[in-house]
Amino acid sequence: MPSPFATASTRRERSDSVQGTTSMPKFLHVGCGPKRKDRTTPGFNSPDWTEIRLDIDARVQPDITGSMTDMAGVPSGSVDAVFSSHNIEHLYPHEVPIALAEFTRVLTEDGFAVITCPDLQSVCALIAQDKLVDPAYTSPAGPIAPIDIVYGHRAALARGNTYMAHRCGFTRRVLAGELRAAGFRSVATLARSKAFDLWALASKAELDQETAGNLVRQHFPR
Repeated sequence: MPSPFATASTRRERSDSVQGTTSMPKFLHVGCGPKRKDRTTPGFNSPDWTEIRLDIDARVQPDITGSMTDMAGVPSGSVDAVFSSHNIEHLYPHEVPIALAEFTRVLTEDGFAVITCPDLQSVCALIAQDKLVDPAYTSPAGPIAPIDIVYGHRAALARGNTYMAHRCGFTRRVLAGELRAAGFRSVATLARSKAFDLWALASKAELDQETAGNLVRQHFPR
């Protein structure tokens, strides 16, 4: 069975070619910060995809300024995919369904979302060993401890960047449950305990195993 996403893109390109234009599939880079599509996934980092950057902080010069819970600047059904990296943990728990409803709203009927966030289960394993403030790994911003992963990067918060505060968290099961409750019909997840993160690929359409596997290989880290 061919991918519904390829079929949708083909239909769109054929329709546009009649009008003398060519439209490439678009993905919305939610909470982009200063990053561009080369900092997303191998699948999105391609000439085949057009990136639209959205962020709450106008200082990072996004294409659209807005929050995950109110993406009024993005028309309904206008993007083929959404990419959200380390954003949803910044929401309060009651805001998560609102943000995911916005994701489903802006997606086409066969669109999909790729979401990554901290994995509380692996982080809490370190906390249970009394390593709350011990470095878990070193990032470009310096050593990162479990307290930074759970509550937000302390150095950024100390500089006054309160956007970096974390207000909720997820395990693999909870993240998958939130996505299904939001109306995503196919959900694949990955927990990377050594990286302390979760990955999810969620589609509005029901996917067969081959199509889902192809998308996971394009967008999940290896």
